[in-house]
Amino acid sequence: MHYPEPISKLIDSFMKLPTIGPKTASRLAFFVLKMEEDTVLDFAKALVDAKRNIHFCSVCGHITDTDPCYICEDDRRDRTTICVVQDPKDVIAMEKMRDYNGLYHVLNGAISPMEGVGPEDINVPSLLTRLQDETIEELILATNPTVEGEATAMYISRLVKPSGITTTRIAHGLPVGADLEYADEVTLSRALEGRRQL
Repeated sequence: MHYPEPISKLIDSFMKLPTIGPKTASRLAFFVLKMEEDTVLDFAKALVDAKRNIHFCSVCGHITDTDPCYICEDDRRDRTTICVVQDPKDVIAMEKMRDYNGLYHVLNGAISPMEGVGPEDINVPSLLTRLQDETIEELILATNPTVEGEATAMYISRLVKPSGITTTRIAHGLPVGADLEYADEVTLSRALEGRRQL
């Protein structure tokens, strides 16, 4: 179907977003046409502001509009522990839990030889620099429980081992409320490995 050029461009723009196909992009484009002009302008301004004003923290790699980020700046946090995560969304998930009070290091990716991503392509070198600080006592590896996440955790643990810093891995297993019959073998195996005494 032939759309006027402004609509075609809008549809193409929406299709550049992950998981947005032609049908969803068309729906979004026509929804935008029905929006109030002020709302559309606010939406466009929010996009531009986020792109221009959000960057990575020079210390931990988390997204921020100040440098360093609010977590790295907070003197009340435990500076002896660093939790390594793959993405800024992981920091946000950990912070919602309110049980962890240490620092973070965001890799902004994971090692994936199949996709041509090596350790130098993610935020590993700056982590090694941070670990030279003698106050660091524990490194928590909280990468995703995927092949890439596991490979990244193993790689980092091998690099850190000679330093004497305690390196731990978050537990993996069954989520609360899950049924055993629906769990895959790897998840069940991890749940058994991570069992603890009651």
